[in-house]
Amino acid sequence: MAEKILEKKFRKTLVILLFLGWALGNLDRYLINYAIVYIGEDLALTATETGLILSSFFLGYALMQLPGGLLADKFGAKKVLLTAVIVWSIFTGLTAVAWTLSMMVIIRFLFGIGEGGFQPSASKIISSSFPVNERSKVMSIMLSSGGIMAMLVPIISAALLLTIGWRAFFVIAGLLGVGIAILYSKYVPKDEIAKETNQGHKVKDILGILFKMPLMWSLVVAYFTIYAVNWGLNSWMPKYLTDVRGLDLVSIGWLQMIPGAIQIIAMIVFGYLIDKLDLKVNKFIGAVCALILSGFLFLMFNAESIALFITFQCIVTLLLTFVVLLLPSFILKRIPSSYAGTAMGMANTGGQLAGFVTPTLIGFMVDVFNGSYNAAMWLLVVISIICVGAILTISLKNQVFKEVEHGNIA
Repeated sequence: MAEKILEKKFRKTLVILLFLGWALGNLDRYLINYAIVYIGEDLALTATETGLILSSFFLGYALMQLPGGLLADKFGAKKVLLTAVIVWSIFTGLTAVAWTLSMMVIIRFLFGIGEGGFQPSASKIISSSFPVNERSKVMSIMLSSGGIMAMLVPIISAALLLTIGWRAFFVIAGLLGVGIAILYSKYVPKDEIAKETNQGHKVKDILGILFKMPLMWSLVVAYFTIYAVNWGLNSWMPKYLTDVRGLDLVSIGWLQMIPGAIQIIAMIVFGYLIDKLDLKVNKFIGAVCALILSGFLFLMFNAESIALFITFQCIVTLLLTFVVLLLPSFILKRIPSSYAGTAMGMANTGGQLAGFVTPTLIGFMVDVFNGSYNAAMWLLVVISIICVGAILTISLKNQVFKEVEHGNIA
């Protein structure tokens, strides 16, 4: 199916809508990282059980990546986007009625299932509706809303969790999804549905094609490793700063605004930069960033003061942001838009499986080592080094993509 680039005014509207949708999704998923401090007290959770709750979302989210991409490619991205917002908002609200560990895990898992279709379908929309030289920029604008939420949620959480409580907090977050769903229903343009994708390939053949591309498997590993670091830090940062550094949630909220602000600026700047540079150059820069990341993770966890800790965290944030933005660019610029949704779903499965495994594993390590986070630190350092190798193995041979476009991969 040929790409149908939208007119400029419609593209601007679409960017705003994707930004708002991703902002809501990140609001819902970041809330739990701060609310878990109070949830853990209410439900008398161990560190391992806390990690299980944090991870349960990512299991559902990961399992929905491939189906979400396939559904977007087959039935249209708008339907998947709208469904994702509605379902995840319902289960965000239902988090408020969880009174046991098992209920909380099930609800967060189903919340992940709901949100899982968003990024693959959003990626398909970006791939099919925007020129190649704008796609990384658009993706960076959408993802920057996650940085804004990372900056705002600590402050919002500190204020509201102490006043209305975590249960009412999740109800409000769920209700916000109703507004986003209405906007999507009215303003997201209908996309053409391909009865046959990619010049004769049916949807059932898409996975067979993608599974035979070395590029995709390198991306799966790269996504897994960089998101293991990303979600390992995001999930446990409030708890770590409380347990190890002795900070209260209000102080944590204000301090986390600093790396949050840096992440927002970095996403916008890096999005433009990635669009301007050749992918081969970007690939080398990404590998270097992942390597340096490992060193600054070590320095951050061993910082002698809070000021030094936040300084190193800001550098870690910059390095992480570049790699996180770079990886989807390989799909947006190298994979035909007719199955970009499925390709993004496949790659992001690796990332979200990391989101499932890492928080629980860190919680287990903290329990085993009697509250020490040293083992968790070394886990993240080693994973970031593995990410270097995954990025360097990403294949950019043009012949591979010519064969895919003509359906010649056996």
